[in-house]
Parts: sequence; structure tokens; C-alpha cells
Amino acid sequence: MPGKRERCLRMKKELIICIVIFTLIVIGNIITQNYTKQSVDNLSNKLEELKENIYGKIKEDNKENEDLIEEVDNITKNWETRHDKLAYYIEHNELEKVEDNLTGLNSLVKTNQYPDAIKELDKCVFILKHIEEKYAFNLENIF
Repeated sequence: MPGKRERCLRMKKELIICIVIFTLIVIGNIITQNYTKQSVDNLSNKLEELKENIYGKIKEDNKENEDLIEEVDNITKNWETRHDKLAYYIEHNELEKVEDNLTGLNSLVKTNQYPDAIKELDKCVFILKHIEEKYAFNLENIF
């Protein structure tokens, strides 16, 4: 039967292991939350810029949309590079919603359906903000 000293040493080791695991979890969560926030902010800002450009096309009654198509393609490529890293810790169906909206946005811009494109764009921004809030490190999400 282990003595009091051995039990105390074992408890100290267990406590140290628990502290290390907790610290790693907190650090990992901070890193992933920062990346998620950066990704969401980056994509949301680009989508808002696109929205302003679409409004400009509507006001000008301009049917030339090559610049908008290129802008949507750049946003989609940006999302694809970030998607791979986000997929490690965010549910795939959440990420697929963003992809679906970006695909819809792309087709609507290509067919000059600007009002519908703005709706799709707004849905995409909403889902991005939802992802950011859902995976935020706060007491509400922990419990």
C-alpha cells in the first residue's frame, strides 16, 4: 500500500498534468478563435466592398459585370484557402452554407441579377457572423 508521501507525489503529478492540459486547451482555443475572427472579418469586409460595387452597377444601370465576376472569384479563392484550416475545428455544414452562398452569389452576378445577389451576399455575411459567435470562447459556449 502506498504511503502518504507517494500519494502526495502522485496527486502533484496529476495536478500538473491537468494544468498543462487546461493551458493547452485555452491556448488552442485562443489561436483558433483569432483565426476564425480574422477569416470572418476579412471575408465580410470583401463582401461589403462587393456589395457597394453592386449598388454602383445598379445605379449606373451598367450591364458590364466582368469586374464583379473577378471580385467574386477572388473572394471565393480566398475562402477556399481559409476553408481548409477552418474545417479542422468548425462543423462542415456551417462551412458548406458559406460555400453555397458564394456559389449562388457567383451565378447571380454572372447573370446580372444584382438584387438577388445582394440578398445572397447578406445571407453569407450573416452566416459568417453566426460562425464567429458560435465558436467564440465565452462562458455561454463553454457550458
